[in-house]
Amino acid sequence: MIDRMVGAENGVPSGRPPDSPGDRPVPDPALPAPRLARTITVGVLVYYCGIAVLNVLWSGATAGRLAVCLVCVAVVFALQLFHVSPRARRWSLRRRCLTLGAQAALTYLPLAVFGLEWGSMAGPLAGSLLLLLPPRAAWPLFALIAAGMLALSLLEGSGIVMVVYLTTSTMMAGVILYGTARLSDLVTEVHASRGELARMAVSQERLRFARDLHDLLGYSLSAITLKSELIHRLITSRPDRAREEIASVLEVSRQALADVRLVASGYRDMSLADEADSAARILATADVAAEVSISTGRLHPVVETVLATTLREGMTNVLRHSKVENCTITAEADGDLVRLTLLNDGVTGTRRRSPHSGSGLGNLQTRLSAIGGRVEAGVQEDGRFRLLAEAPARPLGTGIPGDGAAGSPAAAVTAA
Repeated sequence: MIDRMVGAENGVPSGRPPDSPGDRPVPDPALPAPRLARTITVGVLVYYCGIAVLNVLWSGATAGRLAVCLVCVAVVFALQLFHVSPRARRWSLRRRCLTLGAQAALTYLPLAVFGLEWGSMAGPLAGSLLLLLPPRAAWPLFALIAAGMLALSLLEGSGIVMVVYLTTSTMMAGVILYGTARLSDLVTEVHASRGELARMAVSQERLRFARDLHDLLGYSLSAITLKSELIHRLITSRPDRAREEIASVLEVSRQALADVRLVASGYRDMSLADEADSAARILATADVAAEVSISTGRLHPVVETVLATTLREGMTNVLRHSKVENCTITAEADGDLVRLTLLNDGVTGTRRRSPHSGSGLGNLQTRLSAIGGRVEAGVQEDGRFRLLAEAPARPLGTGIPGDGAAGSPAAAVTAA
């Protein structure tokens, strides 16, 4: 449902993933808010053009002068319509200057024919200058237009009220057209940003789902594989032990099913002690000498879940990528810091890298950095592999681990 909504909002067909490469959020012009903003801008422009036509009519113009007035107004309206569009801001400076010159000519040349009745067209020109030129040039020209209207009204011998009216109305027309055009752009950008935020939310949820599948199910599936291989060896020689291991496989598979449901629900709450006990049982099945020591006391649920996930990922790597004979798991609280260490031997010098190699440590980095922690992993001088995870006793965020922003400066990962 989210994908379809995002795709529709950004102009992407619902059958195409909204985050496909090359897709960019394009606001739908049929959306009410952008359409209303553009309508207001065009309405303001129609109003000021209409004022010019009404002034010429009020002066008692002949049919010929009225026809010239209508042609000039239509051309100015078309130019102004181009100038208030967002595309005009991306034109080259030369093109903008040419269109502004054409509008300036159609603003001031008809003054010789219509006099002050044509004065209302100076306002749209002032707005166009503010929209298309850099501020250091636009505002002085804006002031020059206002001063020109002041001088023209004084030369025509208009009263003080008319002088003030023509000058201020010109300035206000330019500011209003500039403001409504920029407001229309802003509304369009806000809708485009809303679409982009929705796309990002969908991508973040997909990333969370993939991360949880890797971290939660990788360990369970590795354990099932290990136990199944053991059952295969024991089925003929020690059937009683094989039956025990089958029961253990069923227990692990049920836990894997429960993990899938937790991933789908979007919330995970794991116990570090339970994960350590499970790790000890799996290591015993693999005839690995294990030392497990958990002395952290009561932990914040978010911190405990992150550390339990870290231990599970570490055990997945132990079962997949080493010929381990001895493994040590320790977790302790040191003031405001909780430290989890997993140490094992049997690290193979070379191994075939899977297509998803390295995603586990990347996931751990994301999870720990989200709560202000860090993770280190690498082979020590004695040839043993060490995974070290440190997390604050009180997390920086209170959300579900793994949902925080990745790439926090608090994270540090070094892999051999």
